[in-house]
Formats: sequence, structure tokens, C-alpha cells
Amino acid sequence: MSKVTRGLLGALRLRSSDGRTVVSSPICDGFEKKLINMGNRLAHTCADENVADPIETTFKLPSPLPAWPSGSGFATGTIDFGGLQVCQVSSFNKIWATHEGGPNNLGATFFEPSQVPEGFSVLGFYCQPNNQALHGWVLVGKDETDDPSNGALKEPIDYTPTWNSESSQIKKDGNGYIWCPIPPEGYAAVGHVVTTSPEKPSTDKIRCVRSDFTDQCESNMWIWGPGKAIDPNGINMFTTRPKSRGTQARGACLGTFVAKNGGKDSPHSLTCLKNNNPDYAHFLPNLSQIEALFQAYAPVIYFHPEESYFPSSVEWFFSNGALLYHKGEESNPIKIEPTGSNLPQGSSNDGEYWLDLPGNGREKDTVKRGDLQSSQAYLHVKPMNGATFSDIAIWLFYPFNGPATAKVKFFDVSLGQIGQHVGDWEHVTLRVSNFTGELWRVYFSQHSKGVWVSASELEFHSGNKTVVYSSQHGHATYSKPGSVLQGNGGIGIRNDTKKSKNFMDTGVNYSVVAVDYPNAPVTEPPWLNYFRKWGPRISYNLEREIKKVEKLFPGKLKSAFEKFVRGLPGEILGEEGPTGPKVKSYWSGDEP
Repeated sequence: MSKVTRGLLGALRLRSSDGRTVVSSPICDGFEKKLINMGNRLAHTCADENVADPIETTFKLPSPLPAWPSGSGFATGTIDFGGLQVCQVSSFNKIWATHEGGPNNLGATFFEPSQVPEGFSVLGFYCQPNNQALHGWVLVGKDETDDPSNGALKEPIDYTPTWNSESSQIKKDGNGYIWCPIPPEGYAAVGHVVTTSPEKPSTDKIRCVRSDFTDQCESNMWIWGPGKAIDPNGINMFTTRPKSRGTQARGACLGTFVAKNGGKDSPHSLTCLKNNNPDYAHFLPNLSQIEALFQAYAPVIYFHPEESYFPSSVEWFFSNGALLYHKGEESNPIKIEPTGSNLPQGSSNDGEYWLDLPGNGREKDTVKRGDLQSSQAYLHVKPMNGATFSDIAIWLFYPFNGPATAKVKFFDVSLGQIGQHVGDWEHVTLRVSNFTGELWRVYFSQHSKGVWVSASELEFHSGNKTVVYSSQHGHATYSKPGSVLQGNGGIGIRNDTKKSKNFMDTGVNYSVVAVDYPNAPVTEPPWLNYFRKWGPRISYNLEREIKKVEKLFPGKLKSAFEKFVRGLPGEILGEEGPTGPKVKSYWSGDEP
């Protein structure tokens, strides 16, 4: 934290002689994040020119990568797309930079791939916001079709000027020029070239890709624009990703950027790569490699000091009295076998069956609280981005999701029954490069949505193990401790996270329950193919529950709170029991 930030925060707190905070207030707490951001901006403005932006530092994982177990083509450095060999390059030469605009108004830097292996060609340049340590990659390609006239790669025939900074009134290192290759017939451009000269670059600077090795791509994350937010009518730089994503999709992210006039959904002329190799599974990790990867990166999950509802293993839940109910036979629930072998299999969520806690009051309370000692991480491994990455989805089961806490401006209040439900499934996903086995990103699920976080922005524990924070009662996952409000306008559900003595090292007790490719076969447990609800539909008077809470708020806050609650989906309200992992759309697709 900068001196400027500390000074601003100190103005809102009274401290005793030993440095402890003795006077604080909801106003202080509410303004703290804004003050931190303000202080950081002031510090950046007041700093001299020798203060470096984060991008001037190159990120590396805390510990070197281990030697992965042998077998298959995983982590061998290259992947064969069926005549187009590709390699992941993460070394760059700086070309040009801006120092304003983009995330945190710190600008962005543009790079050319360097240390390209012999025989490989550049397919596109790299760009990244300055508010993060340098941490990126691009794919480079090598033609292995043995077809001189119609090979996988060809030089462009010319360039189209996409944008230049000559008229931009921003802090910058001279002027930058972005060019889009004009491909020969039957080929497509997959990346831009960046120069510091208005003269067109040489056509041997980059290669275009034969159209059958390309797929449609879309804009993803905003990298930079001259303003502090996306200008729907101006120039913007975005990362790209395949438009069709999932375990069966063959589109591969190139790691480059797209420059275009307009917002995220405006048209552009670039494509992404496509893996045409029918033997793509050869480059995915086998079971011993999966276990080695997980031991290297297995998250350590911290629970809030006031958490009351912990995860357990599915077997513990079943063995301690969980019951299977059948519609029309509610008075005769069935005890569930430890492996779930007597659960109905497959089909769909037809509303005919659901699970619930034991009927006995004491047993019910015991099971609701879970059992951290028995808790187990359930791994689902799947190919992504044309088999250039492997996703390791880590699923945790909680027997019970506790009551939510709402924040309405300066008021915090428990929502009682609202938010409670039986059978809570949460997950975190590790995205690992199949070229090297390096961890690149982690997905944190948060109430049917979530966010990808770059490895450069993660907290690590004991080497390269990711630190994850689970929110109190709701079990949403975050990369940093604190409080996140799920809502808008100062009204929403609190998600509070903090380190405590209660934590779960997922690498200690885990099992691989599903792998979506043939060279790592596993036997799926019966409970995984139970597609009905893991909790009952809860019938309570939502109107009455809202009124109970509403009376605590003054004036206009009542109606604002009611509008927010009524807009929540049934599963978050606690009215609907959740379905299991395999029913989720992102089981075979990309994370939402």
C-alpha cells in the first residue's frame, strides 16, 4: 500500500498509542476500498518517472516446474494440429507502450514474440495491460504439410493499417502502428503486427494460416483503449478466444490480441487456430501426469472464522443418514448406499427424485454442519482450446448452504431462510498448458457465475499451490480475502472471506472421478450420474420473509431491497435444490 493510501485511510481512523484501531465506523469501512483506489491513483500520479508499472516485472511461478511423469505427448513443448505444428512462446521483445488508458488508467504494452524455435513462424504479436506483471504467451507455427504450393502457412500479400497513435493525446513511447495482414486466397489472418514506424512492415514478419486450420474467434477481455473504459465508438484492444468452446470444440486460442473500432461485440477480421489432428488426445495428460499436476497446484481452501457449514465427502453424507425421496412416496424415503449405487442413474432432472438431510433432529444438525476431516476434492479433467490446455475442475460438496447476509447501504442483516438449501456443489478450475504443464489461470466459481484469474495475480501456498477463499455460508470462491457484494447500487448479498484455522488442502484427499478423453480412463462413481436434485425444493413464504427483513430498513431502501431479492434466481434464494456437477452446462463446455 502506498504512503498516499495509508495517509488517506489514517484520516478516517483513530488509533491508540499501540497502533490498534479503536474507533471505526460503517462509513469508514464503506469508503476503504474507494480510498485505496484513490490513493493508488494519487501515488501513481505523484510518482517520479523512475517508478515502474507492474508490467516491467516478469511473473514466474514461485517454484520451478517439476519433471512430469513420462508418457504420451503431454508437456513435450509442441502439439501437432494435423499438419500444422504449434509451440507456445512466452518470451517477448517490447515494441511500443502507452501509459494512459485501459485498466487502472496505466496503459498497455505491445510485444513481438522472441526466442522463436527454429523453423517456426510468428502468427501474431502480444499485448497486455500495464497494471499486471508480464505474463502471457502466443502460439507460433511450423508447416509440416509437405505441400509447397498449398502449405499450412503463407506470408501475407500486404497489410491494412488498423490504427495508429499519431492523433492520440495520451502518454506514450513515441507513436505506435498496428497492422492487419492481408492473407492470400484460401488463408486467414490470426494476429496483428505492431511497429513504431508508419512504413508497412515486411511481409515476412508474420504468417497467415490456411483456412482449414482456422476457426471463428470472438473478443474476450478488454486490454486497452485510450479512455478508462471501453469506448463503443473508438479503438479498443481485446484478448481473443474461440467462439465455440468445450470438450469437443477444436478452436485454439492464439494468445494474441485484436484491435478494432467499437466494443466487445463489434466485428473484426481475425480468426483463431483449429486443431485438425484426430489423435489430439495424445497430447493430453495421462492419469499419472494428472496426479502429478494436481499435487503441484492443488488449492488450499480457507474458510471464514465464523463458518458453520463445512464440506464433507459424498460418502460421509450418504453414510450419515442422507435420504432419497421419490415423488408420490414422500413418506417412505430410502437410505442411500455410501457410493450412491442405489441412486437413479442418467436420464434427466425430471423432478421425480431429490435428496434431503436425515429426518432426526440431532442427526440433521450434525450432517448440516458437514465434516471437514472427511472432505474430498473430486476432479474432472477435460481438454480445452483445441487440446492446447487441460482444465482440472475441482468439485467440493457441502451438505448445507447457510443463510445469506444482505447489505443494504450501511445496513447488514441476516436473510434467515432466504439463501439456505441442502446440497451445495462448488468448484474451482485450474487451466494448465499442455505444452509445458504450467498453470496459467484459475477459475473461481461464484453463485452460478465466476471469474478467471491469471496466475500472476494469485496467492500461493507452499510452492505453486493456489490459495482459495470460501465465502461464509454461501461457499463462493475468491482469490483474495475481503468482502464482495453480489448486487448493484450498494444493495446485495455479502460474500465475506478470511483466513482461519479451518482450511482444506485439496491435495491430501482427492479422487479423479471423470476424464473426458480416452487415454486416461477412470471409473465414474454412481453418484456422479445421479442427475436429479441434491436437495429438496424449499417451500416458504417469500413475501413474509421479505417483510421480516424490510421492516429493519428506512424509507426507499425497503422497495430497493425487495426488488433486489425478487431478482435472485431460485437456487440462490434457496427455493431450489441444486443439481450435481455433471448437469451443469460447463461440465462439457467452458466456464461461464
